[in-house]
Amino acid sequence: MGRPFDEIRGFSEGAGARPEFAALGQWLDETPAAELQRRQEAAEATFRQLGITFAVYGDEAAAERIIPFDIVPRIFTASEWSSLSAGLVQRVEAINAFLTDIYGPRKILADGIIPEDLILRNPQFRPEIVGSRPPHDVWSHICGIDLVRTGPDDFWVLEDNARTPSGVSYMLENREAMIRLCPELFQMYQVEPVDSYTDLLHETMQSVAPRGCGSDPVCVILTPGHYNSAYYEHSFLADTIGIELVEAADLEVDDDKVWMRTITGRVQVHVIYRRIDDDFLDPLIFRPDSLLGVPGLISAYRAGNVTIVNAPGTGIADDKAVYSYMPEIVRYYSGGDPLLPNVETYRCREPEMLSYVLDNLEKLVVKLVDGSGGYGMLVGPMASKTQIEDFRAALKAEPHRYIAQPTLALSTVPTLTEKGIAPRHVDFRPFVLSQPGRVKIVPGGLTRVALKEGSLVVNSSQGGGTKDSFILANNGGRS
Repeated sequence: MGRPFDEIRGFSEGAGARPEFAALGQWLDETPAAELQRRQEAAEATFRQLGITFAVYGDEAAAERIIPFDIVPRIFTASEWSSLSAGLVQRVEAINAFLTDIYGPRKILADGIIPEDLILRNPQFRPEIVGSRPPHDVWSHICGIDLVRTGPDDFWVLEDNARTPSGVSYMLENREAMIRLCPELFQMYQVEPVDSYTDLLHETMQSVAPRGCGSDPVCVILTPGHYNSAYYEHSFLADTIGIELVEAADLEVDDDKVWMRTITGRVQVHVIYRRIDDDFLDPLIFRPDSLLGVPGLISAYRAGNVTIVNAPGTGIADDKAVYSYMPEIVRYYSGGDPLLPNVETYRCREPEMLSYVLDNLEKLVVKLVDGSGGYGMLVGPMASKTQIEDFRAALKAEPHRYIAQPTLALSTVPTLTEKGIAPRHVDFRPFVLSQPGRVKIVPGGLTRVALKEGSLVVNSSQGGGTKDSFILANNGGRS
């Protein structure tokens, strides 16, 4: 890898801030390190009081931690955001068209664009819902598309999260913290607001309610419970929107309708924003040992009496082997070239690609096709010989379970560390909401930052942190 692109200072070491970010560069230079540290500690104290925690697995000393937050914002210009938005809309529309197709006529398989076995034998493909159509034909109502950057105009899609993407509460809480602790930055820059997200989410849920349920459909958020690592987000969204947060025991299905138990009697539920995976949704259809799901839920869904957000079966679009075909998927359904490219991907299920991967493990990133959270991943340039050999054995034993990608020189953003301001690698997850006939994006997203020096793994579950993401209303400072 060459020298990574610094989003504030460009490629040159020791260079000043790029013209559009001169104000931020000056702010970093002139604000004492002790003051930045004080503000960051104030933000962390607030997050601790709010209970914003995340599990860091494998760290017995701190099983639950505050989401690490960095006080230095990441900034996108208006023109950068405009280009990203167009690509995100195109990609999410293609994902929804793809899901409609593979659970229906399967034209893309008949036309040979994707190997049939990659879909039909995939654990994330749900034959139980083949032939079912979600209300209004929207499958993935909430998508989190993970992007990385390698140059001024070089953005790449790293993966698609079309099932139960998390992190939007951190986007909103980070902005609240920045407005309170660094108000001068909002005087320097005209920053687009993100606080409309929860209203937009509620609007999206109401827009996809089953036909005939009236103008005020009952919407709820279904959580697996307070032991889930993202429980804070579930409760935050329910409280902010003003809808009920429910667990499986709060719901029952009767006559193919979903009902919520309340102290005043049963209330019919029309839209369920589920934050549990397909396997646990309905023990009568999927895992019979699930205590997190609602017996009969899929029957009510098939009958068209309840909308599940996101729809069952969307996990197939999260699969990393399917991701490798996204350029073809986008072309097939949009009729145009992808506006946001994929990272080059080697499908280890194909012998020639497997041979290349095995010969170059020390240079590549290897991932499980159904992995998430940074688990089950090899970063070749940073791995030990033992780790590489362990992955070599796993690849030979089950090549279909893995993909590999080049190790990208992810862009860096100035970050407050124990040694002062230093560059750290970042990625970006904007949240894309699909309503009948339209796609909407709040101008913002979750920037995740690899807090360890040199690390490329940004996931909170692996010790990464978050930053606020400023989308400018223009391409410089305030107008």
